[in-house]
Amino acid sequence: MEKLTNPEINSWNDLIVRPTINVDDIEETVHEIFTEVSHKGDVAINKYTELFDGVQLSSMLVCESEIEEAIDSISDDLKAAIQLAKMNIETFHAAQKTATIKVVTQEGVECWQEKKPIQKVGLYIPGGSAPLFSTILMLTVPAKLAGCEEVVLCTPPNKEGKINPAILYTAQLCGVTKIVKVGGIQAIAGMTFGTETVPKVYKIFGPGNQFVTVAKQLATKYGVAIDMPAGPSELLVFADDSANEAFVASDLLSQAEHGTDSQVILVSTSEEMIGKVETELVAQLVQLPRKEIATKAIAHTKLIYFDEEQTALDFINAYGPEHFIIAAENETVFVNGIQNAGSVFIGNYTPESAGDYASGTNHTLPTNGYAKQYSGVNLDSFLKSMTFQKISAQGIQTIGNAIELMADAEGLFAHKNAVTIRLKSLENND
Repeated sequence: MEKLTNPEINSWNDLIVRPTINVDDIEETVHEIFTEVSHKGDVAINKYTELFDGVQLSSMLVCESEIEEAIDSISDDLKAAIQLAKMNIETFHAAQKTATIKVVTQEGVECWQEKKPIQKVGLYIPGGSAPLFSTILMLTVPAKLAGCEEVVLCTPPNKEGKINPAILYTAQLCGVTKIVKVGGIQAIAGMTFGTETVPKVYKIFGPGNQFVTVAKQLATKYGVAIDMPAGPSELLVFADDSANEAFVASDLLSQAEHGTDSQVILVSTSEEMIGKVETELVAQLVQLPRKEIATKAIAHTKLIYFDEEQTALDFINAYGPEHFIIAAENETVFVNGIQNAGSVFIGNYTPESAGDYASGTNHTLPTNGYAKQYSGVNLDSFLKSMTFQKISAQGIQTIGNAIELMADAEGLFAHKNAVTIRLKSLENND
């Protein structure tokens, strides 16, 4: 952990750098796998599944009997918890629906906008030691509300060729179209190009390690959209003397246990609170089953003291955290002043874990400072806006001359003529 006191603004650029691997270090590997998958399809995917996941699969597709077995193996309590979370996520995202916007800009000129679902979407769900079945809820629920026709889920198998039962249960509960046992770069490549087994999709969603993040970015060069450049998880907490140090430490550790490259930061106007949280971090860390991972992540932790709340807020906006917890007496200052954050958690009794699972908001959020220009996943992420217009004879006569003048000024005669020919036709009919 690194403790800092009133760092100068000219040092902030260095402080907000995330502990990530240089893209150049992994880009060559991603390119190589993409090229091979584009040419060899399933053969290449199976090769890399054996190489990276240590398993040979007779079939990449999850069958009905595997899903039924998973349903039977999940406890009723966990099923109820997943169903509760699904209900809250549906409620929050359904409220984001908007009606068609229709206006008459001039007499006889009617314009409107409608939202249409992205027909084919791909979801990447990390597996391994932390199978993120909650991410299936966060992505499939809004996809279904939006009306996406095809929802393909890719997730890596374990060494027995199986998928975590909670992932399978949640996928079938939410109505996933196809579940494929493939992870990592090869999964993103499969959904980018399409193979004999993995369908090609129009947009890819979901978090992953830095290899997956680079693969998603490469997918955009082949005409596939992505949700955002979502990399390793991060959390920034602002806490003053009104905060509970045990709560703050538990929140920081909840993100640190995601991975060794996660980053957690505490910003405070209280040196006493920083000391208390530091003590709690040490005490709670040793109790965690994933303490080895969390310990490495905590090595990147910064505990930063500022004299003034406004300076602290300025730093937080410069950092642009994925998750931002406000545990402050003057919480309104931070609620009103935050400009750059993926998701905000307010008050001592609002842990970041609530947003990860069951409060209703989405947990697929921009990392690495991208909160300055990207939104987290929401209903609109699965929709695209289309504009329509219908112009009557009166309407083209109203705006026609303006169109002709503007087209002529740009030197585009055919544009002008498309209007002129219509206006002359109307004159001849009079």
